[in-house]
Amino acid sequence: MIQTQPVLHFLNCLGPQRFHRMAFWQWGDDNAEKTIICAHGLTRNGRDFDGLAPDLVKKGYRVICPDIVGRGKSDSLENPLFYHYDQYLRDLTVLLAALRVETVDWLGTSMGGLLGMLMAAIPGNILHSLIINDVGAMIPIASLRRIGEYLGRDPVFKTLKDAELYFRKVYAPFGNLTDNQWHHFTTNSVRNRADQTFGPAYDPAIAVPFQQNLPEQDLNFQPVWQAITIPAMMIRGSESDLFLAETVEQMKIIKPNSVDLCFEGCGHAPMLWDANQITPIINWLVALAP
Repeated sequence: MIQTQPVLHFLNCLGPQRFHRMAFWQWGDDNAEKTIICAHGLTRNGRDFDGLAPDLVKKGYRVICPDIVGRGKSDSLENPLFYHYDQYLRDLTVLLAALRVETVDWLGTSMGGLLGMLMAAIPGNILHSLIINDVGAMIPIASLRRIGEYLGRDPVFKTLKDAELYFRKVYAPFGNLTDNQWHHFTTNSVRNRADQTFGPAYDPAIAVPFQQNLPEQDLNFQPVWQAITIPAMMIRGSESDLFLAETVEQMKIIKPNSVDLCFEGCGHAPMLWDANQITPIINWLVALAP
């Protein structure tokens, strides 16, 4: 029977000051032949892959969708300065060890794609393939500044309808979601406040290190991309200001065998909830399977 809902699990991970719990959502059976990690973006959580995961399960995958610390059901950190990639990679290494597999595929959106790139560039990693969704080897400073403008806001919503109206505006670049999809998105993008109102399902303090360490020029991850040897797919939204078309072309020069997809009608980043987006991803993964 195909699993229609994810199962929530927790792991204890060590931070600089204390342990914290990292949540992850599992679709599919523990004994599935293949495992794929689906890692979300900066302010998002593991439920972003609810539209993709069931189709992956049908193809024999166990789908693991972590909530990076400070997001979703995971704990928040006492010191926001520790919201950085080194901590995220350490937590994800604990997750990989807990899964007890020899190899995994990796699909990451935005921040999750960068984490996958960094993981894939480390010698001795267990990644079999890498899919990066709307992030690449160069990130324009203009897009980082745009993100910094809204990151850290902690809006209060009296109702889920208020939250949905806000998310429809803020996340419009994700693409043309249906009304049912926007409702599902909203339900899994809020946390309950003590006063019976709602807020976004992430710790607004994740903005502290982001804003303090905002660079003065474009971020260059070309050395990371050059170190990756596994098969790779690049996805970008046609209107993305973070993953530019010229960046894709430069990355293709470095890795001519990499596959690139461009989805119309969305910017940063495609939600991957539409069949036209899901099908080429799954076909590529299935073709690579041993």
